[in-house]
Amino acid sequence: METNNNEITQKELMLRGTAWSTASNFISRLLGVIYVIPWFIWMGKYATQANALFNMGYNVYAYFLLISTTGLNVAIAKQIAKYNSLGQTEHSYQLIRSTMKLMLGLGLFFSFVMYITSPIFASMSGSDQQLIPVMHSLSLAVLIFPIMSIIRGIFQGHNNIKPYALSQIAEQIVRVIWMLIATYMVMKLGSGNYVEAVIHSTFAAFIGMIASMLVLVFYLNKEGLLKKIFAKPVMDIKIDAKGLLWETIKESIPFIVTGSAIQAFQLIDQWTFINSMLLFTKLPKAQLMELFGYFNANPAKITMILIAVAASIGGVGIALLTENYVKKDMHAAAKLIINNITMLFMFLLPALTGAIILAKPLYVVFYGVTVPTAISLFRVVLLQVILLALYSLLAPMLQALFENKRAMLYFAYGVIVKLVLQIPSIYLFHAYGPLLATTFGLLLPIVLMIRRLHQVTKFNRNLLFRQILLLAILTAVMGIVVVLGNWILGYFLSTDGRIASLLYLLIIGGLGFSIYGYLTLVTHQLDKLIGDRRAENLRRKFKIA
Repeated sequence: METNNNEITQKELMLRGTAWSTASNFISRLLGVIYVIPWFIWMGKYATQANALFNMGYNVYAYFLLISTTGLNVAIAKQIAKYNSLGQTEHSYQLIRSTMKLMLGLGLFFSFVMYITSPIFASMSGSDQQLIPVMHSLSLAVLIFPIMSIIRGIFQGHNNIKPYALSQIAEQIVRVIWMLIATYMVMKLGSGNYVEAVIHSTFAAFIGMIASMLVLVFYLNKEGLLKKIFAKPVMDIKIDAKGLLWETIKESIPFIVTGSAIQAFQLIDQWTFINSMLLFTKLPKAQLMELFGYFNANPAKITMILIAVAASIGGVGIALLTENYVKKDMHAAAKLIINNITMLFMFLLPALTGAIILAKPLYVVFYGVTVPTAISLFRVVLLQVILLALYSLLAPMLQALFENKRAMLYFAYGVIVKLVLQIPSIYLFHAYGPLLATTFGLLLPIVLMIRRLHQVTKFNRNLLFRQILLLAILTAVMGIVVVLGNWILGYFLSTDGRIASLLYLLIIGGLGFSIYGYLTLVTHQLDKLIGDRRAENLRRKFKIA
C-alpha cells in the first residue's frame, strides 16, 4: 500500500512538474519565435543575414552558458534530491552556499573569456568582423547566468518547478520587449544598420536575465529558502563543504559534455559550412550566410520549441529517477522512463507530422515568402527534430541513474561520426550536408542510450513499443485528415502571404489538433499527460464513452 501511494505521489509530482516546465518552455520559446515576425519585417532585405548573424552569436553564447555553469544547475538538483531523500537537508544547504560562491567567480571569468576571444570565433565562423560586437553584448549575460541557473536548480531539486518556470517566462517577456523596441528604433527611426540592430537584440539577453533573477529571489524568500541558505551552518553537524562541492562538480561534468550535443553540432556547422563552401563553390559570402540561415538560424527558432519540451520532460524526471535509484526501486525507475518517453512521443509525433505537412505556411508566417530551397531545408530539419528531442530526453535520464561515463562516451561517439561525415557531406550535398551528418551523429548515441537504460532498469520494451505504435497510428489518422484538409483548402486559400498563411494554419492546424485530441481521449492516452481526473472531465464534457 505504501509503495502504491509512493507511486501515486511520484506520478502527481511528475505531472505537476511536467506541466509547469512544459508550459514555461513552450511559452518562452513561443515568444522567442513570435518576435521574429516584426523583427524580420523591420530588418527588410537584410532579414536572413541578420538572423544568421544573430544565431552565430547565440551558438557560441549557448556553449559559454553551459561551460560557465559547469553543469552544476542540473547536478545540484540531483544532489539536493539525493540528500533530502536521505534526510540530510543541512548537507543540501551547505552545498548551495559553496556552489553560489563558485558560480559568482565562474560568471565573471567566462564573461571575460568570451569577450576577449570574440575575434577568434568571428574568424572561425566566416562572418568577418560583424560577429565581434554581437558576442561582446552577449558576454554580459554570461556574467549573471551561472548564479541564476543554480537558483533554478535549487527549486528543481525540491521538485518545485513553478518558480523555475515563471522565471523563464519573465526572462523571455522582458527580453523580447527590449529586442523589438531597440530594433524598431534602429531600423525605422535610426541608422537602419542591421548589424547595430542585431547587437541591441542580443544585449536583450542580459536585460531578460535581470528580470528572471528578480522572480527567483522573490520565490526564494516566499518559500522560506532564502533565510536557510544564508543562515549560519549548524555547528554540531560536521559537513565537508569542499567534499560536497567536489562531488557535485564531478557529477556536473558529464552534464556539460552530454548537454552540449545540440550546441556542439551547431557550432561544427557554423565553423565548417561557410569556409568549406567557399572552397567547394564560387558562391559569394552573402549568399552563403543566407543558406546558413535557411538550414540553421531560421528553422532553429521554430524547432527549438519542440526540443525544449523534450528537455523539460527529461529535466523534471531527473530528481525522481535519482531518488528511485538511491532507494534501489528499479520498478519505479522503469515506469518513469516509459512514461517520459511516451509523453515525449505523444507530443512530438503529431506536432512534427502537422508541421511537415504545413511547412510552407508555417515558414511564411514567421519569415515571409521565400525560395523553395528554404522550405525544403525546413522540412528536413523538422524530420531531424525527433532525434534531437530524443537525445535531449535520454541523456539526462541516463545520467540520473549515475551512468555518467557511458553518457559521455556515447556523446563522443556521436561527435566523431559528425566530424567524419561533415566535410564530405557538405561537398556532396551542400546545405543538406550538415543535416545529414547530424542525423548519423545522433542516431548512434540514441541507440546506445536506450540499450543501456534497459540494461539498468529492465523497463518493458514491448510495452513501450506498443504505446509508441498506438501513438503512431493515431498520428497517422490525424495526418491523413490534415493532408485532405490541406488539399481541399488549397483550392480556396493561398499561402503566399503572412495573414493568409496564419489563417491556413489556424484552420488545418485546429482540425488536426481536434482529431488527435479526440483520439487520445478515446484511447485514454491523454490521461498520461494531463492526469486521469482532467482527462475524465474532458471525456464527460465532450460525451466520449
